Amino acid sequence: MNTLKLIPKKLRKSYEKNISNAGIKISPEKYVSRLFFTGIISATLLSLILFFFKVNPILTFVLTFFILQIIFYFRLSLLATARIKKMESVFPDFIQLMSSNLRAGLTVDKAFLSSARPELAPLDEEILKTGREIATGQDIILAFRNMGKRVDSEKIEKIISLIISGLKAGGNISTLLETTASNMREKEFLEKRAASNVLMYVIFIFVAVGFGAPLLFGLSSILVEIIINLTAQLPSAQATQINLPFTLSYLGLSPKFILYFSLLFLIAIDIVSSLVIGLVNKGDEKYGLKYIFPLIALSIGIFFGVRFFLYRVLVESFSIVS
Repeated sequence: MNTLKLIPKKLRKSYEKNISNAGIKISPEKYVSRLFFTGIISATLLSLILFFFKVNPILTFVLTFFILQIIFYFRLSLLATARIKKMESVFPDFIQLMSSNLRAGLTVDKAFLSSARPELAPLDEEILKTGREIATGQDIILAFRNMGKRVDSEKIEKIISLIISGLKAGGNISTLLETTASNMREKEFLEKRAASNVLMYVIFIFVAVGFGAPLLFGLSSILVEIIINLTAQLPSAQATQINLPFTLSYLGLSPKFILYFSLLFLIAIDIVSSLVIGLVNKGDEKYGLKYIFPLIALSIGIFFGVRFFLYRVLVESFSIVS
């Protein structure tokens, strides 16, 4: 069954693009079908387990299936991005090596193919593929353009366009490549330096969301429960018997509502903050996806830890919470 056809066209193209960029050898149809059936089996097993705890199996199945598909998609996207970043990091070494081969007297096509080294993986696969296209008679400029499209990196595509312009102009390609490699390394150094400068912002966001937010939510949820319990114990005639500048009446809130409200907002804050961390740290929101589950686990653990500690203090010391 080709489940790729069941996906919307825009998402289908994104899957095909990410599968190609991630270097996955199997076809997009087989890969997406595996993810689809893995999601169905996992959701079915979890639904059967939670059925014994009287949890709605249909709701569990639907939620688990869609959550797993979202996780699979973003994991594939991260794999594709990581592979592209790795090719971008070794591309200066490749063009430096190609420049050395040109200075040694090799032609452009032979210098290009001789620069495919195992230490340049995964870029060496694209170099060999492009080299085979040139060897079979394809125009070298067209082969270079196809390589830029396959790699799907704006940075590499611009460098390839620069090489093509140099080939068309007939200039000194070796000098051009050597200068380009030097500029790429300098740019990479500046990017790493900028990333180190924003590290303090990342730490601040992580501490505020992972420790500060659950601490405040845990404290406020206990205080609201205390107020609810106190107002529930007030006599109905108190407001008329005592002349106070304010009146206290029963709050029609459930402690479970306060608990679920706090947990929902904590999870939402953790997700948004993780994306912000990825954007600040790496320049792309998807790099923050790996922080979502650790941040949620940390904040929820601190939230319940604060509630447990306050319950023990208030119940044992002051006997306020019933």
